[in-house]
Amino acid sequence: MDIRIAERSDWSRIVDLYNEAVVTGYSTADTALATVDSKRSWLESHSADRYPVYVAELESLVVGWRSCSPYRPGRLALRRTAEISYYQARSHWRRGIGSELVRHAIADASRLDLRTFFGILLESNVGSAALLERLGFEKWGFLPGVADFDGEEIGHAYWGKRVG
Repeated sequence: MDIRIAERSDWSRIVDLYNEAVVTGYSTADTALATVDSKRSWLESHSADRYPVYVAELESLVVGWRSCSPYRPGRLALRRTAEISYYQARSHWRRGIGSELVRHAIADASRLDLRTFFGILLESNVGSAALLERLGFEKWGFLPGVADFDGEEIGHAYWGKRVG
């Protein structure tokens, strides 16, 4: 598997993988499918030198991606804290792709001058919680019932790790 910085030509695949999570449910708080146009400003804001989006490729197919995003942008005291997100093709679940993407982010943290990562997970996303825990993240917080899926309320769990 190769992990590399995403290019514009990857944007459609990144959105497709994100939409798989929307359709599967309970992996993201989004309930509507995204388009490249709806994600364009988000993708453009993730520069390779500060908050990159990386893709994981197997045999020239993008099978996963991960990003680091600023936490509370514009608040200087939080400049070394980032939210990590990762998604992979459902057909490639349980093959270590998510773990490799998170490990890659941790290894890249010093280059990006980041010291703290956290992932925000829906409480029902036990697979991602287990992955983060295996990689040394700890549950730092919980917001009960903040996500509403047509009347079904689900909490958000904050998993954090000092990385630098």
